[in-house]
Amino acid sequence: MNQIFPGPPSLRRSPRRRGGRAVASSALVLLSVVGMSACGKTIDIGDSSDQPATPSASGTQDPNSLGAPSAGGDNSALQVVDSTAKDAGLNGNGGTVTGTVVQETPPKWVQMTAVAAPLSSPHLINVNQATLYRFDKDTADPSTSNCNDACAAKWPPVTIEEGGKVYLAGVDPENVGSVRRQDGNLQITVGGWPVYRFANDVKPGDLNGQGVDNTWFAVGPTGNKVTQ
Repeated sequence: MNQIFPGPPSLRRSPRRRGGRAVASSALVLLSVVGMSACGKTIDIGDSSDQPATPSASGTQDPNSLGAPSAGGDNSALQVVDSTAKDAGLNGNGGTVTGTVVQETPPKWVQMTAVAAPLSSPHLINVNQATLYRFDKDTADPSTSNCNDACAAKWPPVTIEEGGKVYLAGVDPENVGSVRRQDGNLQITVGGWPVYRFANDVKPGDLNGQGVDNTWFAVGPTGNKVTQ
């Protein structure tokens, strides 16, 4: 069984204060929690390249703003969450498909988890335990996918719907972003590298795409290329 690298422990909210006055110690605790609560980020998705994080001043995000158009026009907000979908009370897979099934509609949410085996260093899987890959012919700066049409049928991009959420385990939210593909869909990036799965991986944990054409490799939690 793959060993999962858990993300940082989730923060607990301070209990509500009773009465109309707050003692100094309670104020200090509340201030500390606000300062540490930036456990995720919201990013604006541009037309073709990865965009930097845009956290609010308080480090929290307004959930009602997700999916709303940005000042730039068509762009949407994508929320990256430093916890698992299960921690958020979600079941299922958000609409992520497996194997050779075509991902006709982008998932509502995506989860990426770092696992320790069987490769030489941690690599990423999705919520269905499908291995995630990167392509050497892509670029990370700026983020660009060069796998389209027939290539994308064999190597389906890890897409997400406008305003969706990316849940993480063992991945720093600051390494996660998205790029708009030629077909208009949003593709997840890690370390700037667009992320894919392999259509011929049919069972959880399959690594049939590892090293294909000496350009496809499992992707690590920082976007690094994982080799044996």
